[in-house]
Amino acid sequence: MGVLDDIVAGVLEDLAEREQRLPRADLERQLDRAPAPRDPMPAFRAPGIQVIAEVKRSSPSKGALAEISDPAQLAACYAAGGAAAISVLTERRRFGGSLDDLDAVRARVETPVLRKDFMVTEYQLVEARAHGADLALLIVASLDQPTLVRLHDLAVELGLTPLIEVHTTDEARRAADLGAALVGVNNRNLQTLEVDIAQFARLVEHLPAEAVKVAESGLRGPDDVARVASEGADVVLVGESLVTQADPTTAVAALRSSAP
Repeated sequence: MGVLDDIVAGVLEDLAEREQRLPRADLERQLDRAPAPRDPMPAFRAPGIQVIAEVKRSSPSKGALAEISDPAQLAACYAAGGAAAISVLTERRRFGGSLDDLDAVRARVETPVLRKDFMVTEYQLVEARAHGADLALLIVASLDQPTLVRLHDLAVELGLTPLIEVHTTDEARRAADLGAALVGVNNRNLQTLEVDIAQFARLVEHLPAEAVKVAESGLRGPDDVARVASEGADVVLVGESLVTQADPTTAVAALRSSAP
């Protein structure tokens, strides 16, 4: 079993507990109380490189990254630096996240918020919207094509903007077949956790020409951001190199100014 398979297995165990406590019908009744979804796409399509800044306590590859006692304050710092969206890790076992983090960030910032997790069921999408998320991550490697299509369509129906993540040419083709409007290339191999920043350049030509293109993982600072921007990235998703900064506001601003 690879790392991705192991993570998804744990996610499903935790999900079963949440579903038992709150059945889907009861969860859906909470949707009316959720704030209206914010559309991130105009900001993502704006000139220059845009930043999705991530609230991320730990990772399977590096272990603990930052304590982040106040995720809402970190998100506010990101927003002050000009982040176009805030990504909140909600996976508990490997990333130390929670839906409480999502709630805290949503209550603090007006910036669109991405629920970043290993989304493999409809319940998780309903959960994301009920907790105020505006975007949801769908990882192609963890979904067969019929499930990917079904979850993509449900996300759109709920008002979520789906970020479709790929890391192989076959997955890029599947995203194109889906008609994905927002596609992320993960430079990390999700089974081995190895990172290759050249991955984005290899896959970008296989993505839909009209899609907003996001470079994810392994971007250590402005030079890496400038590189992927020159290769066709519209947006970068950055976590580790931001949560480890003493001044995340300035760090986000530096990433945004690294490419024209």
